[in-house]
Amino acid sequence: MSTLQEKLTQLQQKGSQDIKAASDLKQLNDIRVKLLGKKGPITEVLRGMRDLTKEERPAVGSFANKVRDALAEVVDQKKAELEQAKIEQQLATETIDVTLPGDQPKIGAHHVISQVIEQLEDTFLGMGFKVVYGYEVEEEKYNFEMLNMPKDHPARDMQDTFYITKDVLMRTHMSPDEARELEKHDFSQGPLKMVSPGRVYRRDTDDATHSHQFFQMEGQYIGKNVTMADLKGTLEFAIRQIFGEEREIRFRPSYFPFTEPSVEVDISCFKCNGKGCDVCKHTGWIEVLGAGMTHPNVLKAAGVDPEIYGGFAFGLGIDRFAMLKYGIDDIRNFYQNDVRFLTQFEKRG
Repeated sequence: MSTLQEKLTQLQQKGSQDIKAASDLKQLNDIRVKLLGKKGPITEVLRGMRDLTKEERPAVGSFANKVRDALAEVVDQKKAELEQAKIEQQLATETIDVTLPGDQPKIGAHHVISQVIEQLEDTFLGMGFKVVYGYEVEEEKYNFEMLNMPKDHPARDMQDTFYITKDVLMRTHMSPDEARELEKHDFSQGPLKMVSPGRVYRRDTDDATHSHQFFQMEGQYIGKNVTMADLKGTLEFAIRQIFGEEREIRFRPSYFPFTEPSVEVDISCFKCNGKGCDVCKHTGWIEVLGAGMTHPNVLKAAGVDPEIYGGFAFGLGIDRFAMLKYGIDDIRNFYQNDVRFLTQFEKRG
């Protein structure tokens, strides 16, 4: 054995002892770098190979590689031992008391608008109505023309409607869904009873009681022998389901282009019980929706014979229902995502 091989053997023995004596991973890594690094003792010994003959160099080089590999293997073994010891120590010192109560996760709730929509849907589903969801981007034909609103009607003014093209717009009410359903309904299968909730758009200035986008629900009942008494009974039941059995309800004559006769519906003020206050503007009554018997022109536009079929239609502001039901004084609260506001309604049904 050459002198260089003897030095390498000594380095291996000493290095193995140091590696096995390492007490933590940092110390082990320092030893590894010191022994096997480019400036380590093995590299220093190999510099003496220039003094060896050509016959001796291959044997010494091969022996040096074996020493490196042996030391690297000892390092890996020691590293595995230290890592396992660290895990065992953590398991011993970081035990979890599974009997302690955990943190209760914060669970969200439906938005107050969604809650009111669900209440209205459940009410009308219980009366045999179906729920229809239409298009927010609508054709002018269904938004106006089929609802007895000709080209020169004030509601079609650009100041009120968001037009996308000449004939396409953001729907201004939920009535287009009624027109579409009326157009395709097969009356041989029975009457048409439907409600449609959704978001609508108007060119309006946002303030405490107005918004350029808000929610409406509209509905209609078209069949044979449908009367104003059916309209009155349906709406009275729905209103009391939302605002309570104690509410007084009245119907007032009004005008809408798609119904004739038309009515507006008021409820007795929930704050003053009809005596007069700032909420009801000292009248004792609060307007909640508009309705009426479907205009014959609307039936004709959908290809329905008004001599055989008739019915009623109604429309209500869901945001307004929510404001009245829960005493909310600013419509903008619905859209600002203030958690302090929204969490007030988590347990309300």
